[in-house]
Amino acid sequence: MSPALAIVLGLLITAVVMFAINRPRMDAVALIMLTCLPFVGMVTGTQVVSMNEALAGFADGNVVLIAALFVIGDGLVRTGVARKLGDWLIERAAGSDTLLVVLLMAVVCGLGSTMSSTAVTAIFIPVALRIARTTGTSPSGLMMPLSMAALISGMMTLVATAPNLVVNAELERIGGSFQFFSFAPFGVPILIMGIVYMLFARRWLSSDSTNLTATKQRPSLINWIDSYKLAGREYRVGIKRESPLVGKTLDEVRPEDHSGAQVVAIERDRALIQPTPQTKFQAGDILLVDRYQDGAPIESLLEQYGLELMPLSGIYFSDRTQDIGMAEVIVPALSELVGKLAVGRQLRDQYGLSAIGLRRGTHASAGGLGDQQLAVGDTLLLIGPWKRIRNLQTETQDLVVLNLPAEVDDVLPVPGKALHAVGCLLLVIGLMVSGIIPNVQAALIGCLLMGALGVVNLTSAYKSIDWKTIVLIVGMLPFSTALQRTGGVDLAAEALMTVTSGAGTHVVLAALFVITAMLGMFISNTATAVLMAPVAIAVSKDLGMSPYPFAMIVALAASTAFMTPVSSPVNTLVVTPGNYTFGDFVKVGVPFSVLVMIVCVFMVPWLLPLAIKP
Repeated sequence: MSPALAIVLGLLITAVVMFAINRPRMDAVALIMLTCLPFVGMVTGTQVVSMNEALAGFADGNVVLIAALFVIGDGLVRTGVARKLGDWLIERAAGSDTLLVVLLMAVVCGLGSTMSSTAVTAIFIPVALRIARTTGTSPSGLMMPLSMAALISGMMTLVATAPNLVVNAELERIGGSFQFFSFAPFGVPILIMGIVYMLFARRWLSSDSTNLTATKQRPSLINWIDSYKLAGREYRVGIKRESPLVGKTLDEVRPEDHSGAQVVAIERDRALIQPTPQTKFQAGDILLVDRYQDGAPIESLLEQYGLELMPLSGIYFSDRTQDIGMAEVIVPALSELVGKLAVGRQLRDQYGLSAIGLRRGTHASAGGLGDQQLAVGDTLLLIGPWKRIRNLQTETQDLVVLNLPAEVDDVLPVPGKALHAVGCLLLVIGLMVSGIIPNVQAALIGCLLMGALGVVNLTSAYKSIDWKTIVLIVGMLPFSTALQRTGGVDLAAEALMTVTSGAGTHVVLAALFVITAMLGMFISNTATAVLMAPVAIAVSKDLGMSPYPFAMIVALAASTAFMTPVSSPVNTLVVTPGNYTFGDFVKVGVPFSVLVMIVCVFMVPWLLPLAIKP
């Protein structure tokens, strides 16, 4: 063993130890390794990895692909596609966590069989997070099944993952090849085994229930309706054709209106709109009215303006969270609103919001707000468009936002662009499957189209990328180059030939599987396939057997990257949202990898005969 290889292996072991104890953070470990590897050549006088090569991962096509897929996944979230898919899974699961895991893994694996497993993972992470939030389960119980299903999808078809194509190219070099579905007879049983295994193994994962509890403790719109005593003051009324309001603007009605009511929102053509002073009332409009001042009964208001009372339940606001929002705000000492009426025109005309609740100290005003003057420290409950509510956080010093409801997490920034997002996704998938252009180029085209169609913008795109994941992947990539240049990979291949000399076929296949899977823990599975495919075919030639089972065992082992968070970008992607540690992958991944090896070692020679066909 050369001094350079010894140092590289020492750094690799150090990185694995730091990953295992989770100190420091994984992306910090990757940066440390990226910085240290170039020193190996300086110390030993042997070219190992230059600083430029260590940084080359930032320009690596796969890294750019992952970043682009984060953006595409965010586009599906912003438009509600992820929500609908998550709702479909929840509906089909009918409250059963078991069925939910089964459906999630089946859908992910099915989609991943025709496109990049990394792409599928990036797309389904927001879906799984929404499912976890909706059902109240821990994300850690869904992220590991998600990554496992995405990795197993590489065992389904020829184009499911790059290592399959690499192994097939080596077969073509000697005049053979796999068919499109040659992998499915092995992948389907492994998927079934994986689903059953994860139903039990996910109990071993660390839980992030603390974060979920914090989320649950955030107020909801229903909580505010109760705490601000709104139930007896809110009404839905419809405008009849003969109503004197028809054709008039809100500004024209205000001077002659002494009913002590304010129009909070208007339902028109199945959409909820916020009225402005110039908004004209139309026949058929349904008004959401707040009686901010005690006065004549609601019946007199209906008679005066030609209105009809419509049903209004306590969950109305929760059902319309895409259209209308609420926020709790406090009036600070220097606010210009101090001394103004709580329902004065300034609040609506300047901020586009209406006050429907007031709390002074711990006491919520049960009556109307018409005669209430705002004082320093008053807490107001405002209602209006989410965009206006978000503007309060940055554009005014007159009000300080105290609370946003839990429903804000489900508000879609661009709800009308779902078809555009799906169209972009289908285009990306089609380009990836066809192979007309590189995958990274297909993903970038999808990102640009989403931007052009208004699905995402630059701000949301940058925020959607998990930069910790990107840094982790980039920092570990130089180890592949270092191990190859220092002879570490060749040493492993030679050891395999020595150890398996004279052994039985199943032992040889098992040894090939183990070496391939172990190499895949430290270098990319594509690089592993490039190195191990020729070795496998050479071994089959020495044994006088068919190259197909030996090539297949390498391809399957290259997708068995369950053991560490850095074994595959798929695993790395779920570390942060699943709140996993290095040990979580070891606990769950190692036993399953052993099971997969046993299944493959016995199934491969059974379905792919060892004897050479005459």
